Amino acid sequence: MPSNPILKGFNPDPSIVRVGDDYYIATSTFEWYPGVQIHHSRDLINWTLMARPLNRAALLDMRGNPDSCGVWAPCLSYSDGLFHLIYSNVRRFEGDYKDVDNFLTTCETIDGEWSDPVYLNSSGFDPSMFHDDDGKKWLLNMVWDHRPGKNRFAGILLQEYDAQQKRLIGTPQNIFLGTEAGLTEAPHLYRRNGYYYLLTAEGGTGYEHRMTFARAKEITGPYEVDPNGYFVTAVDHPELPLQRCGHGDIVETPSGEVFAVFLCGRPLPEIRRCPLGRETALQRAEWGSDGWLRLSHGGSYAEEEFAEPDLEMGEQSAEATTTFDEFNSAQLPMHYQWLRTPFPESFMSLEERPGYLRLRGKRSIGNHFEQALIARRQEHWCFSASTSVEFAPENYQQMAGLVCYYNAHKFHYLYISHSEEHGRHLAIMSCLGDPSEALHFPLSGTEEEVISIPEGTPIHLRSDVNEAELTFYWSADGENWQAVGASLDHSIVSDEAGKGEGASFTGAFVGMCCQDISGTSKPADFAYFKYQAR
Repeated sequence: MPSNPILKGFNPDPSIVRVGDDYYIATSTFEWYPGVQIHHSRDLINWTLMARPLNRAALLDMRGNPDSCGVWAPCLSYSDGLFHLIYSNVRRFEGDYKDVDNFLTTCETIDGEWSDPVYLNSSGFDPSMFHDDDGKKWLLNMVWDHRPGKNRFAGILLQEYDAQQKRLIGTPQNIFLGTEAGLTEAPHLYRRNGYYYLLTAEGGTGYEHRMTFARAKEITGPYEVDPNGYFVTAVDHPELPLQRCGHGDIVETPSGEVFAVFLCGRPLPEIRRCPLGRETALQRAEWGSDGWLRLSHGGSYAEEEFAEPDLEMGEQSAEATTTFDEFNSAQLPMHYQWLRTPFPESFMSLEERPGYLRLRGKRSIGNHFEQALIARRQEHWCFSASTSVEFAPENYQQMAGLVCYYNAHKFHYLYISHSEEHGRHLAIMSCLGDPSEALHFPLSGTEEEVISIPEGTPIHLRSDVNEAELTFYWSADGENWQAVGASLDHSIVSDEAGKGEGASFTGAFVGMCCQDISGTSKPADFAYFKYQAR
């Protein structure tokens, strides 16, 4: 039987659409560029990353955005021969404001060039578009109330969108205030048998997360909540492997089968932390005789395995547990992303030295405006990642190496640098979730203990992760490896670490980076990057 999650690693807030026999899921990317991941499938089981449409400055520029801001909860739909993608760019997280702008872009094909964005509103996040049977289009989003003493999640707004004028028209109406779970967001609207069905997420993004259905005869309400309770949640089943279930969407196959997609988290055994981030799961659902949609197994929890859809199965390929990239192409492989900027040419090149990924040293690791960091998602609890780097630092302000990264305050970094005392050397920098300090752990924990390495030769670096344990290694020849320092706590690269649940929303990445805070843009050349599940 197929198993969950269907999209492993950081892939939250799924929005799903069927066009003919093709299915597409769009997921959030937050501060990672290009924005929005879109996966494609024809059988709802085997998925391929097909596009990241927000790939130029006109569509998305996140320079300066804080961690866990940027692209929240895209909504992908299809109407009038066009794919419609609604998305947010959130520019503030701390405090009473979110400073969010919502946009619409369209394209005839998923992997084509998407139109310049249409600005919609800034009243709240999680926007979605509903195409009604009468041809009208409606924008929904949660409304944010910044006033002291007010409910920040103040309900779901509905407003008509005029596709000819490319703007919202009429007066927005608050159609749903949510249930006692609170934190009502992520609206999606559907029409069936004379009812409008409103699906929302509630309870926050952590272990109290859930999905709620409500329905009304008129699009503006009043909406009544399903008397049977929440559609999807793991609140009552803390023992199950799939936790944090919520925020999702539904799709119907040509034969009438219904499936729900939603985010989930897989906590490390005995540790309520999820380095893999919020992933995407799928569950079969059925319309009951009372007109409400419920999961087919009769409960609201997510199952690890689900019955195959009644669809022609695609080619059954083994899970891609190993990737080996030698950077011989003019394009980065699609599984890599960088942070915030629409101008990667300012810090990276695949052409200056053919066969190598060149990163020019930029700002410090964790900088919100410009840094040279290329990484891919962690998709397995246990994995190895390795690379070879040629780097000739001249001083301690120049660094390059291998990083296990969550955000500016949660990472482990094995880097090459230079000092007067030790010449070219290796050391480890860790930041354990406290924004006020970055802690250095070269070997046993004192800055004087470093590993001196030969000048003028490539150095191979490797990270071995076994659930919550990380060990770095180095090698001069790529065959004989030596450990660098003691094992580290890899669980810090998770939503729950640091400030705790609800303070960050992405997932663990592993990749290559380079810093030159002296401003000379010292380059580092990476010959390959290998990721292997263990």
